[in-house]
Amino acid sequence: MPVKKKTLKKKATKKKATAKTSGKKAAPKKSAEMKTKPTARSVEDFIAAVPGDQRRKDAKAALTLMKKWTGLKPKMWGPSIIGFGSYHYKYDSGREGDMCMTGFSPRAGAIVFYVMGGAPESDPLFKKLGKYKTGKSCLYINRLDDVDLSVLEAIVKKSIAYMKKTYPTAP
Repeated sequence: MPVKKKTLKKKATKKKATAKTSGKKAAPKKSAEMKTKPTARSVEDFIAAVPGDQRRKDAKAALTLMKKWTGLKPKMWGPSIIGFGSYHYKYDSGREGDMCMTGFSPRAGAIVFYVMGGAPESDPLFKKLGKYKTGKSCLYINRLDDVDLSVLEAIVKKSIAYMKKTYPTAP
């Protein structure tokens, strides 16, 4: 057995040396094109096609609430995000683009609310929200009945205020 281990190490070392001395330069990475862009698709048509009576009912209710809370018109972003407002971002790497300021998507597993900032999960509001999960800038809610809608409103509004402060050109 010890002989095989040494042999494997030598082969791995040889490969590394070959890659370093081959003189080939790595191809420059292409900037991936954003898939999440505003589209002309109808928000109402999208919601009408949401599978499942409860998910569709919650999507209709979320649309009404988000219009009220944001004061903005909804627009489809990509194939499945209903977005409100927009902002332009630019990373230190030079990558830049546009994204909705807030929004939601009635996915099969949960309704996803996009809260980009201003209300981190450590915010006391989340203790009052109800049943949810989070991930990066996403708030996953199985059913609107699972949460306190006034708390959800406060989180969405806090996120919008943060986005407007961080990106002053956002509507």
